[in-house]
Amino acid sequence: MWRELASEFPDVELQGPADPDALTAVEEQLGQTLPGPLRELLLETDGIEADFGTETVWTAEKILEENSSFRSNEQFRSLYMPFDALMFFGDNGGGDQFAFVRTPDRDEIFVWDHETDSRTWVAPSLENYLRSALGSDGDDWYR
Repeated sequence: MWRELASEFPDVELQGPADPDALTAVEEQLGQTLPGPLRELLLETDGIEADFGTETVWTAEKILEENSSFRSNEQFRSLYMPFDALMFFGDNGGGDQFAFVRTPDRDEIFVWDHETDSRTWVAPSLENYLRSALGSDGDDWYR
């Protein structure tokens, strides 16, 4: 399903499927389950790259790396609200990042604005997020 959806858009690069063990490692190390739709997508393609290298959906490895970094960065703790309730999974190529809320579990997508530390609802589902992000002409389609 996810590969077919992404292939509707030009210039989208898909990867091979993520290793299920990598997904388990993400969940264990972050202490949160992957949202069902994100898990399904990663099992079909380990990331989706759009125009100009924008990582609309990160690889499982990058999801783990970025979330771990955000949660452990001492400087971020003094600058931003906590990130523990979020699971970042993609970005706009300009610094803003997209996330699922994991506490409480929600399937909606939010954007974190790196300049203001705001967290704003942008899509009711991963499918809607992908259609909006991949079908847009710019990196700030959600504003």
